[in-house]
Amino acid sequence: MVQISKKTYFGTWTALLVLLFATCFFSRLDLKAFNTPIAMGIAFLKMVLIILFFMHMRYSRRLLWVFVCAGFLWLLIMIELTMSDYLTRGFSWSQ
Repeated sequence: MVQISKKTYFGTWTALLVLLFATCFFSRLDLKAFNTPIAMGIAFLKMVLIILFFMHMRYSRRLLWVFVCAGFLWLLIMIELTMSDYLTRGFSWSQ
């Protein structure tokens, strides 16, 4: 088992705080169509930091990486199925 230093935890925590403030900052700007991609990009970076350092995936065996990737593949399949259903429905502006 790899011993992770407090400096690594503190750096990760600081990066998460910076990303939190970036989320708050960009949420107050009117960037039209770019608001959602920026918010999703910041959320993705936070997710990666949490998985790699707080969940100790950075130092784990490759078999665990296979299961993590399989979980994300399943999530993408579920999102794709949901969006394919949602986008093929009739859309009405009057509602």
